[in-house]
Amino acid sequence: MFQEIIQKRKNEWLASASSSVTDTIRYIRQKKALREPQIEAIETYLFLKIGGQNRPIWELIESGFLDKKLDLQKLKANDPVEILLKADREVLKKAFYGVDYTDYLFSLPMGAGKTFLMASFMYLDLYFAQNEPQNPVFAHNFIVLAPSGLKSSIVPSLRTIEHFDPTWVLPEPSASQLKRLLKFEVLDLSKSASKSNRTKNPNVHKIANFQPLADQMGLVLVANAEKVILDKVRVDKNWKLIEETQDEKEKAANELRHWIGNIPNLAILIDEVHHAATDDIKLRQVVNYWHSKGTVTNVLGFSGTPYLAKPEKIDLNEKNTLKITQITNTVFYYPLLKAVQSFLKKPLVKVEKGEKVQTLDIIRTGVKAFYEQFGKTIYADGTCAKLAIYCSHIEKLEEIVYPFLLSEMQIKPEEILKYHQGNKKYTIRKEAQSEFLALDTPFSTKKVILLVQIGKEGWDCRSLTGVILSQKGDCPTNMVLQTACRCLRQNLYPEGTKIPEKTALICLNEDNEKSLDKQLKDEQQISLAELGNAKSTEAKPTRPRQSRMDYLELPAKIDLWKMEVKYETYFTENEPNTIPKLKALQGVELQEIQTLDRDLENSKDKLRGYRSEEKGESISFDYWLLQISKESFSGVSMADLRKHTELLQLIFKKITLHENGQTFLNERYPIGEIQAGIRKAFYQKRSLSERAELIKESVEWLLVQNLKPIEIYERLLPTEKEENHIRTAEMQQKTVSEFFEGGNATLETVRKQLIEQGLEDMANALPFQKPTLFEKNKDKTFHFLPYSFDSKFEMAFLENVLQDRDFQELQLEVYFNGERHITDFKITCYQKNKNSWQKIGEYCPDFLIIQRNSQTEIHKILIAETKGEGFAENFKSKRNFMETEFLRINNEKFGYNRFDFLYVQDNDPNWVANLNRKIKSFFVA
Repeated sequence: MFQEIIQKRKNEWLASASSSVTDTIRYIRQKKALREPQIEAIETYLFLKIGGQNRPIWELIESGFLDKKLDLQKLKANDPVEILLKADREVLKKAFYGVDYTDYLFSLPMGAGKTFLMASFMYLDLYFAQNEPQNPVFAHNFIVLAPSGLKSSIVPSLRTIEHFDPTWVLPEPSASQLKRLLKFEVLDLSKSASKSNRTKNPNVHKIANFQPLADQMGLVLVANAEKVILDKVRVDKNWKLIEETQDEKEKAANELRHWIGNIPNLAILIDEVHHAATDDIKLRQVVNYWHSKGTVTNVLGFSGTPYLAKPEKIDLNEKNTLKITQITNTVFYYPLLKAVQSFLKKPLVKVEKGEKVQTLDIIRTGVKAFYEQFGKTIYADGTCAKLAIYCSHIEKLEEIVYPFLLSEMQIKPEEILKYHQGNKKYTIRKEAQSEFLALDTPFSTKKVILLVQIGKEGWDCRSLTGVILSQKGDCPTNMVLQTACRCLRQNLYPEGTKIPEKTALICLNEDNEKSLDKQLKDEQQISLAELGNAKSTEAKPTRPRQSRMDYLELPAKIDLWKMEVKYETYFTENEPNTIPKLKALQGVELQEIQTLDRDLENSKDKLRGYRSEEKGESISFDYWLLQISKESFSGVSMADLRKHTELLQLIFKKITLHENGQTFLNERYPIGEIQAGIRKAFYQKRSLSERAELIKESVEWLLVQNLKPIEIYERLLPTEKEENHIRTAEMQQKTVSEFFEGGNATLETVRKQLIEQGLEDMANALPFQKPTLFEKNKDKTFHFLPYSFDSKFEMAFLENVLQDRDFQELQLEVYFNGERHITDFKITCYQKNKNSWQKIGEYCPDFLIIQRNSQTEIHKILIAETKGEGFAENFKSKRNFMETEFLRINNEKFGYNRFDFLYVQDNDPNWVANLNRKIKSFFVA
């Protein structure tokens, strides 16, 4: 509802010099690892977290933080937003579910990367929390509530967060430091401990391992909301949580909720959990309970739609009621249609209608269309395109669909995967699960996937290109949208490939077409026809970019000395010795965990014993080998592993459990260390020596070939008008003053005529033109046009340099170097750790202020860096390297003070004075 107002205020905040996250957003955008909706959602999150001080939406409205007057002008009469903006606190708070804690909803469609977004929020919170550990705005710990009870949907969420690359949102060394800080735990155990009259919830033991809880930072819990958090929840007739109970199972469930409520500075991330209204209310009461303990920092919901299944009514007064169709606490919304137009696959929708149309007719049409259009498609990651055919029951799959594909459609058996849970009549091959899990790898040759009650939710397969729902009941009626659109996840084509207009296939019968159309209208406000007709959005207006290096007679390259630390590897053994190393792994020790009885009233623990088993992920031997091979990045092939099958089976047997015919990893063993040890067993041992060298380089400070048209936005300098004046003056070989003289001379004649006629007011209003600051200084800056800045502070810095008296008198020049993709003027920075150098990343300076000693030769360079307050700490190590090692090395090698370094911060009131002093001391001395 309020997301449009929030986005408008966010953009104003980011554009202001007061925004402390400018450097963060700039880094994320330059990294280009996240999609635009993810970056926009991060901008919104940081705006609300820092700009809005993490306050609830109703409080931001009441306080006037969301600019009322400006936005009300654009609203229609009786718009719910307008009514709520004018409402009193009681009504306003009621519209936001009557809670005092911060509760934001981010709505992104399936395939837009919600789990990566969760991970981004976690790392950003931890980064700011480390800088300000006492600030209650930032979370220290996190719990992710997954939507399904199946472990197959929880574990991928955990792995996605666990394997997320934090350098996508934060530079080194902060990214690596925070990654080491995170600790993960899945709360998935449902069996109660036996022989105990106190602690009966095994998930409590998992949390109890992290003691003391009050000091925890970086704890990430992943749980299922319905089966774990809401287990045995009871509420009274007013939907208030009932804590007192004599039921042992309820006590155990309450105990878990009690422990979670003790985790400090906790952010609660809820993924698609409000499917059922009753569970949504219960969950809110659990969160209210946690909030009452003072430990909840915020609640973040993630959903594919901001629209309610049915309108909610809010009583404004005794006579009037307000109907709301959207979830009120939605702060960010990226529609499915926009995602399809931007980055998701664009579907060809085929619907078979008519009384005589049978299931096999629809499957025939879909399979034929798939093989014609995508049968030979190989994506950039090496995976082949795949088609999922959903079946309502196992007998349909085994007795009708599978034989039909083999006989009439002539599909090769090795291209088909049957995957279901099996029944008394039909069992499933042991390898089926491994093959299903490996579908999104280059190893998989499967193209047609037959599924029963699997793959509707939590299945992330980017190479899935088509879906067939041939009859009612192939998936639950309320999940047709989720199931049909599962094939829309983005997958890139190899470079140079001609991309077809339609990149996915959805084939439906008439019943599923109606269900999909209705769900699209309810949840996305679009029709099936609109989805099927989606095309790429038109390109946004851009400005061309052009080099002025030749005009300014600037040298193409700048000389400097760089430190380069080289590492030499040498072998310490003549051969890998694979067999002895694998045998040694058989003796790996079990990580036994103490099992405690805890008296919550007296906070005392009583040792009951040791737990040597903990059921982990369901796995087969073949899939385990596949994991080891994949994690070696093809360094250890499946063929290499199979040569030692006997030894590896002994290790596998030791670290696994067996239950009801299935095999599970025993997580009491250090699984990651064991698998790493197996990979290492196939390599010769090596050692590393370090050598620091000084290398003179000539670096290009403008990569002309990388100058591409840039999308128009407010932080481009000079303006289009100024750029036109500059270009025209140069083409006419005039100074800017001479350029304006012609037009002003004509106006002067008109002015005199008007004065003679007694029209002095009109004469004084004539638009005489004066060159702007940037036009006057066009020969002292802009080595290419236009510059693209990430903050108003950078723009202010350029303006102040150009107005500096010594800068003008010494005929200095200033050039923006902050766009790392179009410059090679970058410095690799190191940090001394005891007796070795640690690489801390590459530094791309913002500005170069230069002094020449001839027409083209550069004599001195002042490297200037601008930083927002929030990023100062992270830059400290690089700043130290620049101010010490870089300056020492270069000024010694050149034999004079060729370089100096200036650091300015936006919250420093003396930054302009410091700039003036540095220019004077470096260039005048």
